[in-house]
Parts: sequence; C-alpha cells; structure tokens
Amino acid sequence: MTNGSVLITGCSDGGIGSALALAFQAKNYHVFATARNPSKMTALHNIPNITLLTLDVTNLTHITTAVDTVRNATAGSLTYLINNAGRNHFMPVLDEDLDAARRIYETNVFGPLAITKAFAPLVINARGSMVFITSIAGASKRSLEIIAETLRLEMAPFNVKVLSIVTGAVRTNGQTYFDDLRLPEDSLYKTVEDTVVARAGGEDGATRMTAEEYAARVVRAITAGRQGKFWCGNMAGSVWFGSTYLPQRIMDIGLVKGTGLDELGGDAKKD
Repeated sequence: MTNGSVLITGCSDGGIGSALALAFQAKNYHVFATARNPSKMTALHNIPNITLLTLDVTNLTHITTAVDTVRNATAGSLTYLINNAGRNHFMPVLDEDLDAARRIYETNVFGPLAITKAFAPLVINARGSMVFITSIAGASKRSLEIIAETLRLEMAPFNVKVLSIVTGAVRTNGQTYFDDLRLPEDSLYKTVEDTVVARAGGEDGATRMTAEEYAARVVRAITAGRQGKFWCGNMAGSVWFGSTYLPQRIMDIGLVKGTGLDELGGDAKKD
C-alpha cells in the first residue's frame, strides 16, 4: 500500500525531476516518472513503485496516453502532479531569435499548461496538489509562476492546492547545454561574450544546492500541504528577501555583478 501517486515530468538523469522521483519513492509513493526519451532515465530503472513513461509535454498523443495509463493504474486519481520538464535557454533579450523563444515557451509554459489541463480531473478526484517548478530568473518559468498563482485561486473551490517551487541555484546537468553558445556578431554584448558564455555554463561563482537536498526539501513542502510559493535552492531566499524589502537600485547592483553588464558602462557601471 502506497501513500499516494505522483506524476513528474522531465525525469532525465542528473536533473531535478530524477531526484524528486527518488525522494517520493523513498516516501512510499507510486511515482510515474516521465521524459521525452525513457532511455535517459537510467537512474530510475527497475526501482519498485516507479513507472517510467514516455512523455513529451508538447505532444498531445503522449499526454493522452499518459493520462490513460495513470487513470487505469490509480482508479482515476493522482495525488501530486509535478510540472518540472523544461528547456534551458540563455541569450540577451535583444539578441534573441524569436522562433527559438517560441519553442522555449511551447515547452516551458504551454506544455505544462497542457499537462495540467489533461491531468486536472485526476488531481481533483484525489483532492491533491498541482506543483510547478519555476525559477528565480528564467523568463518562461517565471511566466509559469504567474499562471500557477491564478490556478491556485481557481482550484481552491475544488480542494486542490497549487504550489510554485521558485528555484534558485541547484547542481544539475542543465549547465552543460550551453557549450556552443555564441552571441551574434552585431550583438551589443559581443565584447563580454566570454563572460556571458561562462555564466550560461554555470561558471558564475554561485554555490549550488545538490539536487538531492533540493528534492528532499521540496517533497517535505508538498506532502505538508504547502501552497502558493516555496522558495528553494541556493540564492532563492536572498532573491525573495531582496525583491520584497530592498530598493530596486540595490537589487540591480547584485543582479548585474559578474554578468558583463558592469563592464559595459552606462547605469550598471555607475552603480
């Protein structure tokens, strides 16, 4: 007998989703761990109460199949739905390729929305929780946070909790995706390209919380019935405090430090 069921998107090896799956399994939950490519979930193979599913959050056929699988396995309920899947992207706003940006939002915003719409009846049946892994910095993930806050109010009449995990610095393999990052030749930031690329790859001097510690804290928050926002990961608490209590100009000093913006002059350098 398990404590309930959990579906987690984006459970590839070395990431937050995989760590969450193991943490929930250790708490005696039946975990439906998903990824676009199940062969990349080797850390979750052959573990009791973990079911691996193929799920691309932008693929409606995958979503329908996953819903049917979970419904049949749980008698139509899902205790926790965790929207974790996402794509990493790093680029100054004025250098952004809009087609690339649309693809990011398709995965990071509209994908979770599609997942949530599809699994909502199962979560409502369980009087469970919908969880969104968001970010202290990423634009698309912060957009998801706003959607989650609206959904929290809309789900309250149905006894469903909604929680955003506002995520700070966590040690995952996500920082390895930017090895080929280059700025356009006409970029305003070309002179600090090395700094931009280094930060994209995680060379920013930040201490990162391990994925295991992050997962343990997040699972405690979810199973305790938290809703609204839960800030977790290194620097998350500092960002919360600064954005809540400090003047914007003070926050700006910390935000631009080491980004290369402080080397370009203008207001950033004057600060």
